[in-house]
Amino acid sequence: MFSLHVHKPLSATLRTLTLVHFSRTLSDVSNQKPSETTSFIHPTAVVHPDAVIGQGVSIGPFCTVGSSAKIGNACRLYPGSHIFGNTELGERCILMTGTVVGDDLPGRTVLGCNNIIGHHAVVGIKCQDMKYKTGDECFLEVGDNNEIREHTSIHRSSKSNEMTVIGDNNLIMGSCHIAHDCKVGNDNIFANNTLLAGHVVVEDYAHTAGATVVHQFCCIGSFSFIGGGSVVSQDVPRYVMVSGERAELRGLNLEGLRRRGFSMQEVRSLRTAYRNIFMPIGA
Repeated sequence: MFSLHVHKPLSATLRTLTLVHFSRTLSDVSNQKPSETTSFIHPTAVVHPDAVIGQGVSIGPFCTVGSSAKIGNACRLYPGSHIFGNTELGERCILMTGTVVGDDLPGRTVLGCNNIIGHHAVVGIKCQDMKYKTGDECFLEVGDNNEIREHTSIHRSSKSNEMTVIGDNNLIMGSCHIAHDCKVGNDNIFANNTLLAGHVVVEDYAHTAGATVVHQFCCIGSFSFIGGGSVVSQDVPRYVMVSGERAELRGLNLEGLRRRGFSMQEVRSLRTAYRNIFMPIGA
């Protein structure tokens, strides 16, 4: 005869305490601030010895940094964020938990300074274009001071002679998609679930509301506004508002112009131009 000892499961209180302790440990590590000259790399992080790590960098638990990565000074990688391939981060970039930047494919991904990449965003990976050929070098270049929120995807170019480009000071909200070969300027705001197909050009100070879809090769002009749920299949002129299941002109973007400091005289001139171009007498 023998007795079988069955271990009782942990009590709910003990499980809670264990999870709290683990959570606090991760929080303490991710909040640990290295000095201006030394970097902190958590023991569970996998950092290739050939990677170039700047001064004052913090790399949290379970992160991955590839052999061709270059990380600028004072960057912070939160737990579970990853950098692959030939990827360069400028100074003071922040990668939140789950972020993937770069890809182990020919080409390059470059991020400027002071960029924030949100939770589980994917930036600089292979495009979703049938023209892409395995082995082609493809590129993504992101400027400075951009905030790219959670679950956003931004793809590299589809060909070696093209490049996906994001400028400076853009706010790209959660679950947006910017496809291959897009050219995005400066100071734009893309609300949640804005989807840009390939080769779309967005100038400066444009604003999309949520769930906007833009057809490939369209151009979105500066200071324009696209209403929520719109499908844009044609170019959007500068300074105007469009909306609709197939977006149509709805007038000048008066509120956007006011916020950007346009004078009353400038707005009156734009009104006159709008009437002459889009509302001609006898048309």
